[in-house]
Amino acid sequence: MLDPVLGHHIVNSLGWRSLRPLQEAAIEPLLGGEDALLLAPTAGGKTEAAAFPLLTRMGRHGWKGTSVLYVCPLKALLNNLHPRLRAYTEWLGRTAELWHGDITTPRRRRILTQRPDVLLTTPESLESMLVSAHVDHRAFFSGLRTVVVDEVHAFAGDDRGWHLLAVLERLSRTVGRPLQRVGLSATIGNPQELLAWLQGSGRGRRPARVVAPHLDGHSDSRQPAAAPSPPPPPGDIELDYVGSVANAATVIAALHRGEKRLVFCETRRTVEELAERLRAKGVTTFLSHASLAVDERRRAEAAFAEERDCVIVSTSTLELGIDVGDLDRVIQLDAPSSVASFLQRLGRTGRRPGTTRNCLFLALDGEGLLSAAALLLQWSRGWVEPVVAPPEPRHLVAQQLLALCLQEQWVGENLWQEWWNGMGPFGPGAAPVVRHLVEQGYLDEDGGLLFVGPEAERRYGYRHFMNLTAVFTAPPEFTVCHGRTEIGRTDPDLLTEHVEGPRKLLLAGRNWLVTYIDWNRKRCFVEPADEGGRARWSGFATVRVRSFHLARAARDVLLGEDPPVRLTPRAAARLAEARDRHLHTVHPGGTLITRHTEGDIRWWTWAGHRANATLAASLSAVVVPHRRANDQWVPLREDVSPATWGAAVAQVPSGLCLPEVDERAVRGLKFAEALPARLAVATLAARTADVPHAGEVLAEPVRFVRLTGT
Repeated sequence: MLDPVLGHHIVNSLGWRSLRPLQEAAIEPLLGGEDALLLAPTAGGKTEAAAFPLLTRMGRHGWKGTSVLYVCPLKALLNNLHPRLRAYTEWLGRTAELWHGDITTPRRRRILTQRPDVLLTTPESLESMLVSAHVDHRAFFSGLRTVVVDEVHAFAGDDRGWHLLAVLERLSRTVGRPLQRVGLSATIGNPQELLAWLQGSGRGRRPARVVAPHLDGHSDSRQPAAAPSPPPPPGDIELDYVGSVANAATVIAALHRGEKRLVFCETRRTVEELAERLRAKGVTTFLSHASLAVDERRRAEAAFAEERDCVIVSTSTLELGIDVGDLDRVIQLDAPSSVASFLQRLGRTGRRPGTTRNCLFLALDGEGLLSAAALLLQWSRGWVEPVVAPPEPRHLVAQQLLALCLQEQWVGENLWQEWWNGMGPFGPGAAPVVRHLVEQGYLDEDGGLLFVGPEAERRYGYRHFMNLTAVFTAPPEFTVCHGRTEIGRTDPDLLTEHVEGPRKLLLAGRNWLVTYIDWNRKRCFVEPADEGGRARWSGFATVRVRSFHLARAARDVLLGEDPPVRLTPRAAARLAEARDRHLHTVHPGGTLITRHTEGDIRWWTWAGHRANATLAASLSAVVVPHRRANDQWVPLREDVSPATWGAAVAQVPSGLCLPEVDERAVRGLKFAEALPARLAVATLAARTADVPHAGEVLAEPVRFVRLTGT
């Protein structure tokens, strides 16, 4: 069914004797123009599963101009994929080009005049093309037929997903035809729902299917029910307790010598500290995280791909499908935030014939050990998080209205909904946002037309409205330079806080002495130093929260259930200590309220951050005000008793209350200023709640326990 020229090159250029199951199963629906979600574990051949049928269809139907968009969440992933897709298109006499923020102006001009058949880009760059005065977007995209969204689960779980859907709806209206949508994803818990989300306004109007041969009995599923997650693949998984970053460095330096190791850390600061200690032990070490300069990251990734006996230390930047060569081992400090993330990381290993997937967990403290054990227990049950779009993205409705007016110059005050075909939050419910934008001067209104107003010009007009196409607010950072070489970026607090002696930074795994700070240009200049550097990043980064299911898995671990992986004696001993310590905080038959002699009252729900925040807001009569709940317990008033507790629970309305929202959190929501204050607060409140699981917990039996001592 594929183009014969493609078939020739698959055999003779790639040396493949056959296609993988996903690649075979994807041919028929993609050739037929169906929307599809292609699911496979990491390194499952998803790119080729989409590219080969679409290139066949391109030649068979004589598509002209830019007919396929390939959208990725990361520029680095686009850079990595481009050589492969360029080779595949060249086999058929076609072209593939990159378009993102790092592409030079001359190269962009060449792309605009010589439209490639396949364009690889990000949603932000795509929207920049739509609003740019230098791009005739109607002419450029006139031949567009298909959009491929790689790592679609990475979009759908946050606001970039809503942004992507809204931009695709505008693009579809611009070209005057529905666009075939193809999503590529690793295993997730709700594939049918994710496919329906990806279809946007085309849901129920266009044929669509999930293609996932590795889900037994669920390939080519056209049913609305979600496919179950597969059992976890065989692998070599070990959980150890090391107690500190210094000890982790000692273990990593001593084990697996001669192998290529990828170490994942949950913060940039941990990446820097671990890399510095590994280098001090003579280990060839590279780094990757978001605050390193692009050239610094590329050098590290290129060197790592060519080395053998080395370590690369990374945040989630290397979690997605960027090729760093054949890995021997993945090491995880503490635990990632989700099972899905762990599956991505585990999938970086075991790609060579005769090797197995493996991961060594090194817990830095007791909480990290419990989190890792809980995650591995859930993984062993075959559970993967469903990908759910954040509710009520009103701030993005405001952003899209402004971007649309910038794109079209003016829009009819009663016609703007047509650009999104009434899709979800961009339908009639967005009318209050439109009124607010007009009232506050973000939009002007004249003769029944809407166009960009002076307030939008003032807030977002800098550099041709570049800030309007970015969905998230970036924290302020200073660029760090050694001579003319940019090393990365650092938190300004490290440059302003009082220090005794010279000011030193830790960046790119090396120590630096600050020699000069240019406050106006937000740059600091450094020279190499021997030791004593510090790393820190703060700002508006989202706090990691433990979900209901992972919190309950932690409770199961404390109740005695071990994950079916190898536990080192250190890990087993620490877990035993944790079980003793939590003896009176967990119960298999419900929740516990503990009263200490000093008056500290806690309701141990093990329900996760969002469910506990919802419960705290709904039981305000018995909850300590202005004291936050965590993922394990809710703080209660000292005078709570079984009687007052029962009365408070009885008064909870059928609809639980949404959590209170901190004013600082509202300020961190991009475009919140373009919303009425009450809608901005309501948006964040809906996103910090977990009403279903809070209701489930509230219905469970509660036991009161009095503890003695501390």
